[in-house]
Amino acid sequence: STGENVERISKPDYVPTDKDVLRAKIKTSGIIETPFNAGGFTFNLVDVGGQRTERRKWLHCFEGTTAVIYLAALDAYDLVLEEDENTNRMQESLKLFAEISGSPYFKNAYFILFLNKTDLLEDKIKYSPLSNLFPEYEGGTDPKLAIEFIKQKYLEVFTGNRIFNYLTCAVDTKNVEKVFYSVKKILLSKSLDDTGLSADIV
Repeated sequence: STGENVERISKPDYVPTDKDVLRAKIKTSGIIETPFNAGGFTFNLVDVGGQRTERRKWLHCFEGTTAVIYLAALDAYDLVLEEDENTNRMQESLKLFAEISGSPYFKNAYFILFLNKTDLLEDKIKYSPLSNLFPEYEGGTDPKLAIEFIKQKYLEVFTGNRIFNYLTCAVDTKNVEKVFYSVKKILLSKSLDDTGLSADIV
């Protein structure tokens, strides 16, 4: 519970657990570039700020990008933006996804859509109706139907080259490892395509 966590974290000898680290949140400002090696490949991960004021700083920087990883929070359907309390987070996320996927800067990029926070949606859907945002939704409190509905919303606005989508839970390390392995294969396939070779994604 929240009370137990506060007591645990406030102790002088507190050491963060893996879950604490995974749940920590730091606001991204500007462009943060992180090169790393995994499985014999070198990746260059570029993290950008999602807030409206940050977007003008980065959209033009990505011409020739191999792939765009777009992280969408499944539990955001009843939340508002930090910078604009009149705008729903999921509606804004869908709008941004449509804008980015249709941008000429990403015309040749693969898109990898992470529908994140499956665990939080499973809890929230029990007491916060998705139909409040999307009146056409008729799945009630079934989390699988809610996730499928939200996924289709993102796919409907996508106008890019090619898209792959995954359900993710950032605190589930096994899930993240499986997804990362799949993403690595997608990026390798895209790199081969760009060099005139071809590879099937299995």
